[in-house]
Amino acid sequence: MTAPDVHEDVRGRPQATERRLHPVTPFRRAWAPVAVLFGWALHDPDQAQRQLTRLTTTTLLLGLAVLVPAAALYGFLSWWFTRFAVTDSELRIRTGLLFRRTAHIRLERIQAIDVTQPLLARVAGVAKLKLDVIGADKKDELAFLGAGEARALRAELLARAAGFAPETAHEVGEAPSREMLRVPPGVLAVSLLLTGATWGWLVVAAVALPLLWTATHSLWTVLAAAVPMLGAAGASSVGRFVTEYDWTLGESPDGLRIDHGLLDRAHETVPPGRVQTVRLVEPLLWRRRGWVRVELDVAGSSNSLLLPVAPRELAESVVARVLPGVSVPPREALLRPPRRARWCVPVWWRGYGLTVTDAVFAAHRGLLRRSLSLVPHAKVQSVRLVQGPWQRARGVADVVVDTGANKSVEASLRDAAEAAALLRSQAERSRTGRRDARPDRWMS
Repeated sequence: MTAPDVHEDVRGRPQATERRLHPVTPFRRAWAPVAVLFGWALHDPDQAQRQLTRLTTTTLLLGLAVLVPAAALYGFLSWWFTRFAVTDSELRIRTGLLFRRTAHIRLERIQAIDVTQPLLARVAGVAKLKLDVIGADKKDELAFLGAGEARALRAELLARAAGFAPETAHEVGEAPSREMLRVPPGVLAVSLLLTGATWGWLVVAAVALPLLWTATHSLWTVLAAAVPMLGAAGASSVGRFVTEYDWTLGESPDGLRIDHGLLDRAHETVPPGRVQTVRLVEPLLWRRRGWVRVELDVAGSSNSLLLPVAPRELAESVVARVLPGVSVPPREALLRPPRRARWCVPVWWRGYGLTVTDAVFAAHRGLLRRSLSLVPHAKVQSVRLVQGPWQRARGVADVVVDTGANKSVEASLRDAAEAAALLRSQAERSRTGRRDARPDRWMS
């Protein structure tokens, strides 16, 4: 990618030339007015049907003759007035047809840039850039750019965020990646079949739908209940298979690279040093095969999945790459709650556990679906002790640590004296951990 042309403003400062999105973008945006009509029809189908029956063929054709050009004009104008530019310190995105909006994204606050290609975008050879920025509630995006231009722009922005000079950032190119792990489609399919959510919804449907038919004898009522149940079962099996297909994890200087998707391909990056929590999730039916799922909480990013399924040994080696110096504590190292905690949470109290090492605060929960959460001490923002009246009567309390991803990890049903000591010691560990931690930097 060549360096963008620049010109000088009235004060003599160099300004980057603004660029437009790919010419295919108007076709995507032209659907907006049509989508509004469809949304209204779905919201009030009876009123929409009544209005439709009143229209004659001539009126309907005239309406389409107006709607289609109007939608095309809207798509073209919204594309024409959308521009972006990369300056020395920020990415500037101008949008808006009637009401103008300019987003100024400072390069040093960019945490991750994902490249996604929906199915039709892959056919058209274009891609979408999604930017994770510190302090932003949602991702800003550039949709669409040519596939090659999107990857080149991503590499340039990451190089700028890493501190490369503007005149050399476009020459850095995309950092090389080394493949660490690829999830075979067969393993992914079997893991989804062994997930309890899919079978749970199917069992609920098999029991509830016949009872509903017996009570109402209404086919529409049964269908209205069946669609969301079967949809939930499909989302937890077929939907996840399509999304997590060909999951590939790679390592590069700018973070961990994740590529996945059967229809819509996504190219995501987990920034180094921004991971706040790692969770190893172990469903009941996965245990005989030794599989786990690795989830993440990342500050300033919506990426929440690192591995959909992997052998535990491989997953632990990946965790060691995500959290340098951290090893996953064995189950034998977990300290269980005192027996009197059974009066607070019968049966399930056995699923809670805690261990604190020199590197992490590790909390375990769950009997059927086990989950082990690892929080590095340097990532703990605050520590709280929570004790309800029933817990106070039984002499137990919960210790909660809050992270920079606005998430919490809870060590439940600890002895009250142990919880108070843990509160003080964890606060000290967090202070020393932040003091000694390496700075979060790109390509470090």
